[in-house]
Amino acid sequence: MGPGLLLLFIVGDILGTGIYALTGKVAGEVGGAVWLPFLVAFAVAMLTAASYLELVTKYPRAGGAAVYTHRAFRVHFLTFLVAFTVMCSGLTSASSAAIAFAGNLDQAVGLELASGTWPLIGIALCFITAVAVVNLRGVAESVRLNVVLTCVELSGLLIIIAIGAWAISQGQGDLSRAGQLRVDQGESPFRAVTAATALAFFALVGFEDSVNMAEETRDPVKIFPKIMLTGLTITGVVYILVAIASVTLVSPEDLGQGETPLLKVVAAGAPAFPVWVFAFITMFAVANSALINMLMASRLLYGMANEQVLPPVLGRVLPGRRTPWVAIVFTTAIAVGLITFADLATLGGTTSLLLLGVFTVTNVAVLVLRRDPADHRHFRAPTVLPILGAVCCAFLVSPLSGRATDDYRIAAILLVVGVGLWALHWGVNRILFHRGTRPEDPSRLSGHPPDLPRQREGRPYP
Repeated sequence: MGPGLLLLFIVGDILGTGIYALTGKVAGEVGGAVWLPFLVAFAVAMLTAASYLELVTKYPRAGGAAVYTHRAFRVHFLTFLVAFTVMCSGLTSASSAAIAFAGNLDQAVGLELASGTWPLIGIALCFITAVAVVNLRGVAESVRLNVVLTCVELSGLLIIIAIGAWAISQGQGDLSRAGQLRVDQGESPFRAVTAATALAFFALVGFEDSVNMAEETRDPVKIFPKIMLTGLTITGVVYILVAIASVTLVSPEDLGQGETPLLKVVAAGAPAFPVWVFAFITMFAVANSALINMLMASRLLYGMANEQVLPPVLGRVLPGRRTPWVAIVFTTAIAVGLITFADLATLGGTTSLLLLGVFTVTNVAVLVLRRDPADHRHFRAPTVLPILGAVCCAFLVSPLSGRATDDYRIAAILLVVGVGLWALHWGVNRILFHRGTRPEDPSRLSGHPPDLPRQREGRPYP
């Protein structure tokens, strides 16, 4: 890939469910100043992006946070935990996309189902099942396809910006709302903004996935820094403009109701515009997010099973298509549970919680790996940036940020499942080893081997 395709890949990876579905939820937290949490989330993302840029140009190979964590700390269990956390973030993200898809389908066909009701949940469950079927058949993702998907997703947001600009020029809406910060009684403005930022950060995740394209990029050491920062800046500016346009045309109270906030903006600013067209654009955007995240989650689980970190049954594949069917069924079952028992805001907040935890470790890993000199020139972030990145990410993970309690509850359940699978597999192999029926040293099964994750011939790996 050259600079152009890499830029579209990064922008396309960031765009998706977050901005399309959670703008209203963020407005519900802070009122009219909905752009402010997106701006703060953008700043934190830029700090973390600097750390990823140093690592990807220093080690220009696929792998991501798990590889950097193992290189820095050499603690197998920590490496496993980071990899499993990334997988869980894919499941919560895909589940939130399924709920958003159901809400937009409801609006597109005029069913007018109430938010959170079983008929709407049923649509979301049918959608995630359809994603599993596609996943089982096998999906050959290409950069050219990503270009098309990115253009569709970006077009929807540009429509919102254009409608907002036109409506404001015609004297419609109330631009003064964008300066109104709503603070609940007894709560400080700082805490209100940080609580909303913890949710808004969900819209900025995705840039970290681009490091897995390092081996597919021409001269990544030279290209990656400029292109990643440019991609993040483009999405950040688009998000802020969308937030301002949204709250100008629709009150924060109305914007925060339901799973289709941007459809309300279209209806308010351009009544003649066919809302169903925008609903299908949104459905397309969130469906792409769900498919990519479910592919990532199932393949990562499959990879950990093949590395003897999780039970080997999770590594079984279909004889013909070679897709990891047990991992797909397992991840889909978890997604079904998430869709059934958690709402859109909780799933979005849990996604950002999980990834902010990973980003905290990655920012620290950059500083630790300064002891490991590279034999080539690479991007080097000013030391203050990973320090600030680690502090900001850790703060947004902590209860001090005002994050909802349900975010921690969902994240804890997911991680307990992962640690339980790891402990069960480790215990079984330890028993077999001591009985002499398994030759592997059980100490090797305490986490990832030194080079995990890695690409193996004939084995798809994210």
